[in-house]
Amino acid sequence: MRNSVFFNFLFLLLNKHKSKHIAIFIISILIVFLISSVLFISNSLKKEIFTTLDNQNDFVIQKINSGRIENIPILWLEDFREINGISTLEQRVYGQYYFMPEDIHFTIIGVDLFEETTNKNIKELLSILNIPTFLEKDSMIIGNGVKNVFDKYHYFDSYDFKLENNNSLNTKIFKDLPKSANLIANDLIIMDITLAKKILNLNENESTDIILNVPNNLERQNVKEQLILKHSNIRILEKEHLKKEYENMFNYKGGIFLILFMVVLFTFILILYQRYSMISSNDKKEIGILKAVGWGIKDIIKLKIIENFLVGFMAFIIGIIIAYIFVFILQAPILKNIFIGFSNIRNDFILNSYVEISQIITLFLFFMIPFLSAVLIPVWKLAIIDPMESMK
Repeated sequence: MRNSVFFNFLFLLLNKHKSKHIAIFIISILIVFLISSVLFISNSLKKEIFTTLDNQNDFVIQKINSGRIENIPILWLEDFREINGISTLEQRVYGQYYFMPEDIHFTIIGVDLFEETTNKNIKELLSILNIPTFLEKDSMIIGNGVKNVFDKYHYFDSYDFKLENNNSLNTKIFKDLPKSANLIANDLIIMDITLAKKILNLNENESTDIILNVPNNLERQNVKEQLILKHSNIRILEKEHLKKEYENMFNYKGGIFLILFMVVLFTFILILYQRYSMISSNDKKEIGILKAVGWGIKDIIKLKIIENFLVGFMAFIIGIIIAYIFVFILQAPILKNIFIGFSNIRNDFILNSYVEISQIITLFLFFMIPFLSAVLIPVWKLAIIDPMESMK
């Protein structure tokens, strides 16, 4: 049998059976769309978050007293500088500021603008800053979420922070951060470290914690031990442990979606099997005609498998394309917040395009193999029909 005849007949069958395939085609697109959307969102968020974590400091040191976190004396910086292996060491000031009208919290970060910060994320955010102009008045840089809240209450130029002594401190809004920084900076307020200490009620000789870097991985365990020998009442947070926590979070949420996908796919395969197991009189006549003109069982099975493969393949491609548009162009409304969690400030962060080809191939195999397996037995039953019986 010539290939041209085979494929001509194949496309004639696809056209003739379009009403038979349409329901399966639409359901297949929907399944591929949903699981692809989850994969695209997960991959994009993981890439952004892990890039952010890579730019963080290796260790964060907190002072602990009876299980509670306390402000840490700046004098401890000198104690820790004596430890070999530490490349950079600095104080960090951050904390939560309660905004009563909305019952939400902003995150304040104090930066020493006269010191070289080791946090690459903060460096990037401060690259837009003209320091002399910024320091002319008490000023701040705000995230997009903070800006939206301030605009709602008409704080367009400045805001009066409430202090512990019932006084207020007027602070100019110097600039708002771009929307592209929303994932890490939506609720941030960045200001000079001295100003941040006033608002967060810290003494000048205190900081929230101490951050440091240890470039040599082999020295990190020894540095941790030396830190504890200097001051035993500390808690050491490691960047690598934080990465593992995020990895576990994504694996957990991704696993839930995978289980749901498998349940839906299994149900779909059962429906598919039942659908193609129903052999109509027209199907019997088609097989009878094909056998009468010399087609063998192998040719008929090949024809039917390729016919269904094309239906599944086109559904897969369309599902992937729709998912890409939904996630990276429409920004996956509602669905993306399931992964990142719902913040006390609405975070309209941007999902940057990131697709792993290996995962697309894996998804294709997970979808197509069960799809074709479900139609294989019905197709074989159809192919072995006696030609004389089928023409009755």
